Amino acid sequence: MKISILFLIISVLISAGCSKNEEQTKSSANNENKVSETASANQDNESKKDIVKTAVASKDHTTLVTAIKAADLVISLSNAGPFTVFAPVNSAFEKLPAGTVEELLKPENKSKLATILQHHVALAVYTKDILKDGMTLNMVDGKNAKITVKNGDIYIDKAKITATVPATNGIIYVVDEVILPQ
Repeated sequence: MKISILFLIISVLISAGCSKNEEQTKSSANNENKVSETASANQDNESKKDIVKTAVASKDHTTLVTAIKAADLVISLSNAGPFTVFAPVNSAFEKLPAGTVEELLKPENKSKLATILQHHVALAVYTKDILKDGMTLNMVDGKNAKITVKNGDIYIDKAKITATVPATNGIIYVVDEVILPQ
């Protein structure tokens, strides 16, 4: 996409340089404006991030990103979705018993790690107004997670939703706990 835009810009500039009359020059200037507008629109489209790109950009989700890579789930979570992802922050992983994360990241535990991560994903976009007290979500791992509302705060199992981040292929809820399948 970037190469075709660059080619288009170069073509317009060459065309403008070769113009011999005023009409061609005006036309080229209009084309340059259109190219500029198109480039800006494309830049905006590229700046929108899917779930994985959003997580990678977050300093609070480096452990989650490492786990997603180790479980080979990058491509799955980069697909069109739509997904609702409950994304534990680094400190949530630190609450697990010592050595748990390191053990799960080992290649021989890849399927166990994938199952845990899949328990943080639902196939659909569940906005906050949809999440109701007592609601049960079917997670990608095939198990259920329960929504609880306490004092206006929304929890999924024991994990509190602390922030909402939209993504191009769904929605991310930042949570303060790792959600373990029952």
